[in-house]
Amino acid sequence: MNIKFLIASFFISTISFSQISESTGLYFAKEFSKDQALYKAKEYVMTQVIGVEGENLIKFEIDPLASASSGELTSLVYKCEVKNLSGLVLGFYGDRWNEAGVTYQAYAFKNLPENKALEILAKLDNYINDESKYLSADSDVKNMFFQYDDITFLIYYDGSTKIRVFWNGFDSEWESTAFGRTKRRFERKIEK
Repeated sequence: MNIKFLIASFFISTISFSQISESTGLYFAKEFSKDQALYKAKEYVMTQVIGVEGENLIKFEIDPLASASSGELTSLVYKCEVKNLSGLVLGFYGDRWNEAGVTYQAYAFKNLPENKALEILAKLDNYINDESKYLSADSDVKNMFFQYDDITFLIYYDGSTKIRVFWNGFDSEWESTAFGRTKRRFERKIEK
């Protein structure tokens, strides 16, 4: 009877503490989905971008544009006509370590007002198009990077164009599909 108990305990502890691959479909592969980013970004835009003040009713729009397949980066567009504000918010998600070495999941948002957002999206698009031969000549060997304000962008080709975005301790991958979707949807939303 003790052997059965020991074997059952072993299987239970193994199952309880096993890591399950996110690619199996058992759990969501996107750790920080567009829905989660939208939920948290509403408070960020309300307090940090628009600003909470007085008793006046302030209306604003916020819409998630695209989420990187890695779940590390989500783009959102916002617009507040009363305050004449619009722009792009990049939502970053990833693991962090505290002083005791404990890992925790963190997120943060970077606001890019409309003019800066248009400038950075165009700059990325131009660099990728102008340097496509350089990048694809030797897959995952040829790299290029540039800094814009406090964000650094590393562009490389690994079967498809990838953009790594470094900001505030985050290192997030923005694949070309999510980047293109962000650029198209952002431009369409701000034209309305």
